[in-house]
Amino acid sequence: MELHRDIRAAVVAHARFCYPNEACGLLAVDGAGALRMAYCCTNVEQSPVSYTVDATEHLRAMVHAERNGWALGGVFHSHTHSPAHPSRTDVARALEPEWLYVLVSLEDPDDPDVRAYWIREGTITEEPLVLGGTP
Repeated sequence: MELHRDIRAAVVAHARFCYPNEACGLLAVDGAGALRMAYCCTNVEQSPVSYTVDATEHLRAMVHAERNGWALGGVFHSHTHSPAHPSRTDVARALEPEWLYVLVSLEDPDDPDVRAYWIREGTITEEPLVLGGTP
């Protein structure tokens, strides 16, 4: 899947901004499933080990995406001190099997790792990301 440079930059910047807590946000996709936008959201848990997207911001992102002919099709969050791989908590909370789950690891803050996964019925499958141009 293509990950546009500006979307990658946005999720990494949001992860750095929220550090030492986990950052989180939502991802919009177009009708073909291509990533179109990242919505940086508030982590209402304000925790370094878990996240919950603010409900009002979730609604606003959904409305904005729909106005542009997109849909919410993923979520992203950061891991502050561990690899960009879904944790047991991430898997347990992955309730949308058609959503892409993007993780940003700040384990090495100078070289953040961004990876994507499908999480379906407890099974984790990595989706390779290819860095691309602008959406």
